[in-house]
Amino acid sequence: MLQETYSAAANPEVFDTSDLHVLFAGESQTSANHRLGPKVYDYFLLHFVEQGRGSFQTEFAYYSLSAGDCFLIQPDQLVSYASDSLEPWRYRWIAFAGDKAAELVQRAGFTPQMAAFSSGSASAIPEVLESVLQVFRTRKPSSHLASLGYLHLIMAEAEERLVRESALPTGESGVQRTVKQMIHYMSSQYAHPISIEQMCSSLGYNRAYLSRIFKRTTGLTPVTYLLKLRIDKSRQLLRERPELSIEQISASVGLTDALYFSRQFRRFYGESPSEYRRNAPGQN
Repeated sequence: MLQETYSAAANPEVFDTSDLHVLFAGESQTSANHRLGPKVYDYFLLHFVEQGRGSFQTEFAYYSLSAGDCFLIQPDQLVSYASDSLEPWRYRWIAFAGDKAAELVQRAGFTPQMAAFSSGSASAIPEVLESVLQVFRTRKPSSHLASLGYLHLIMAEAEERLVRESALPTGESGVQRTVKQMIHYMSSQYAHPISIEQMCSSLGYNRAYLSRIFKRTTGLTPVTYLLKLRIDKSRQLLRERPELSIEQISASVGLTDALYFSRQFRRFYGESPSEYRRNAPGQN
């Protein structure tokens, strides 16, 4: 028979109010049929199941859970959870609160109807939770900031599982979200020699699918959008940085071939980069 154990540590920094604050972290090997609830909490409490099995019930759903699963208790929800009679679970947990806590949870993909996910065998969550526990035990003033970093790592993995794990986005909101991700990727990476293949790989979707929804939404293919973005950025540099050569400007917007850059510039705007610079307002 497994012996029940319990260990926890609280954040040494005490906050009455804050945007986001980790309250405490802990770990426990439960006994058979160990049960908590039905009860409500006034903070968020996330558990990671390391070993064994158990069940988790909210006002909206019932979950049978095992090693590698995570479940989130949300404030003011009536919940109960219990370990299995034959394989009682061992789990770790982290509690957090604050004005931005609900926003973080929502961003990760948790909802009242979706309060659990399977993290997979390669999950970093148990190690991260152990790090939170250890950093609180140091009682250092830096523990608060460290715990926030660890919490965000956990929520980043949750987002991967809850949001990105779905096959392809469906419905208008899913498509719009994906197109926004594509535009953000290109807007932040245009100065580098990126390709559409790299972007599709980074976002985790098929190129043909992404090209189709992007053109349907914006009227342009991703290739044309990226090229036009680069040319438009070069126009700003041509106006504002007269000391830069055409080759330097071309390289600054991610186009290493200055001749190709000049040809595409003329294609979009009917004049060469040099002509545009001479004719730009304030250049004469």
